[in-house]
Amino acid sequence: MTDTPIINNEEKNRFEAHVDQHLAELTYYYSRDSIVFTHTGVPDPISGRGVASRLAQTALDYAREQDLKVVPLCPFVSSYITRHPEYQDLVRRRPSE
Repeated sequence: MTDTPIINNEEKNRFEAHVDQHLAELTYYYSRDSIVFTHTGVPDPISGRGVASRLAQTALDYAREQDLKVVPLCPFVSSYITRHPEYQDLVRRRPSE
C-alpha cells in the first residue's frame, strides 16, 4: 500500500487514493490559518490495507508544510493524531487560537 500515490485534489477539497478502481478520500476545508479535516472514507473492498492511515499522514504532512493548524473533526484523523504524537503540535485546541 505504501506505493499508492496520495494526491491533493484541491478542486474537490480532498486527498485521494485510487486503489483497485476504488476511491478513498479524506475531505477538508480551509478556515483562516487552519485546515479542517471532515471525513475519511475508504470503500469496504480496500479497507484494512492502511489506506486511511496513508491519507491522514499525507494530509497532516501537508498541513505542516503549509504552516496550517489542524482541526480534526473527522474521528479517524483525530484518533490518528492521538496514536502519532508527532502531529499533536498541529492541532488547534481552541477556536480562538
